[in-house]
Amino acid sequence: MPILRITIGTAEEARHPSALKAALAEFISVLIFVFAGQGSGMAFNKLTDDGSATPAGVVAASLAHGFGLFVAVAVGANISGGHVNPAVTFGAFLGGNITLLRGILYWIAQLLGSVVACLLLKFATGGLETTPFSVSSGVTVWNALVFEIVMTFGLVYTVYATAIDPKKGNLGIIAPLAIGLIVGANILAGGAFDSASMNPAVSFGPAVVSWTWDKHWVYWVGPLLGGGIAALVYDGVFIGFGTHEQLPTTDY
Repeated sequence: MPILRITIGTAEEARHPSALKAALAEFISVLIFVFAGQGSGMAFNKLTDDGSATPAGVVAASLAHGFGLFVAVAVGANISGGHVNPAVTFGAFLGGNITLLRGILYWIAQLLGSVVACLLLKFATGGLETTPFSVSSGVTVWNALVFEIVMTFGLVYTVYATAIDPKKGNLGIIAPLAIGLIVGANILAGGAFDSASMNPAVSFGPAVVSWTWDKHWVYWVGPLLGGGIAALVYDGVFIGFGTHEQLPTTDY
């Protein structure tokens, strides 16, 4: 069972320069990603005078988040593994690929990166508010929860298949692209229903800066459940107990 391989880590590891550098890389990657994703939404709202959501807006969000995540993962991959997402870090932890203490460092860095990105956007746009993630009218929180679970399952499953699996071979080269594409595709599927977060950090920054917490729990519970299930399924079934190879800390 993958969960049997989880480790707590040591205080020395959490203070080691490599861990701190990895956390800084996560901070920068999330900042890049959220600035592009949130910024595209704010730009669209400005161009449309805060008009109602349109199909073009969903496509724009999909492209901005897909391209932004592609870059954010790629630039962090050799330093931290380029998680850029607490749900990915949680999935990596359940598979025994990162210690609990290192994972906590990543989470702190990811959340701070999102908040700083939103603060920078608010300043750069002359005080425009970042848009908090929200559940659309006619969609219940349970509908949104299922969306977040399924979409994040697909994301973390893709991470495992292209970046974590020791048998990935040359497939690892396209990992950042594949991860960006699945997020872009999921936004096209779920964006109109629950804003398609798949990432607690991405939802956290706008919520802090706008101080809007309505149904915010959905954007934590859904991604963590979906990411955890994906990790247990892929690691338990396709990597398999006894054939697992401990990955270096700079990989997913």
